[in-house]
Amino acid sequence: MARQPDIIVVGAGPIGIACGIEASRRGITSLILEKGCLVNSIYHYPPQLVFFSSPQLLELAHIPMIIAGTKPKRMEVLAYYRRLAEFFELDVHAYEKVEEVQVEEDGMYTVRTSKGKAYKTRFVVLATGNYDHPNLIGVPGEDLPKVSHYYKESHPYYRQKVAVVGGQNSAVEASLDLWRHGAEVTLIHRKPSLGEGVKYWLLPDIEARIREGSIRALFDTRVERIEGNHIVVHLADGKTEKIANDFVFILTGYHPDLDFLKRTGVVLDLETLTPLHDPATMETNMPGIYIAGVAAGGRGSKLFIENTRYHAKLILQSIERKLEGGEDSEA
Repeated sequence: MARQPDIIVVGAGPIGIACGIEASRRGITSLILEKGCLVNSIYHYPPQLVFFSSPQLLELAHIPMIIAGTKPKRMEVLAYYRRLAEFFELDVHAYEKVEEVQVEEDGMYTVRTSKGKAYKTRFVVLATGNYDHPNLIGVPGEDLPKVSHYYKESHPYYRQKVAVVGGQNSAVEASLDLWRHGAEVTLIHRKPSLGEGVKYWLLPDIEARIREGSIRALFDTRVERIEGNHIVVHLADGKTEKIANDFVFILTGYHPDLDFLKRTGVVLDLETLTPLHDPATMETNMPGIYIAGVAAGGRGSKLFIENTRYHAKLILQSIERKLEGGEDSEA
């Protein structure tokens, strides 16, 4: 059995880091376990990504994020969170996946990891994010090698016929980037127009490309199946069209690791799949287990770094009260 910290945080994304910082400031020992690298999801974003948020909305612990322009770039954000981990001397175990959280008879928790280690703790914070679990559209051919639910960069798709499925920022950014680097792009969206949340500087750009025919856009259209050299879609007029295709990006969002939450004992709302928790403390139905960040949002979550940073303070306030012998409300 490895050493016993006061709390174990599962996930070293921005909210996991925020929990570690908040614990440090209160003299509470923490261990952060991460299956990938520090801020693993951000690391896997496209290298050229520019964040929609201002740096102030991504900052933690009132420590400024210094950037070169008006919007933070991926490399600047990665550097910022590395500096925070160093400054606060956070105990982060990268590449150590949590496989099981088991409640013991004494009310403590044993956290078992992919490295064969077991850590005992009184409190567990689940800050697991959602980027590792894409929303599938459930059509034949979605598992073909030419299909991806993540977009990195454009170069491999020069002079290739590429379909992009989705209508939010990820799909729009990928479509524009692919087109600018020589791909033949078809944007497919099941709704009648692009999402309301598309970044304001992207919207006129994508609309202009669609008007001029540089990017073909099919709205009110759903994918029926994906084949080796084609993609078959059901159009708004009820007709079916077979479109020549080399690659497909299905960029329809992501969801938390619901199976892991269930195995941990966290109850999910049957309709929204939102983890049952007390919004005043973020404690779940499992006493001593808390949910933080986008993982608290369930299906179709509208939670991001910007509007979940405060979770860390709520959680550590609750844990501090319990360590001091106080009581919190039930979830």
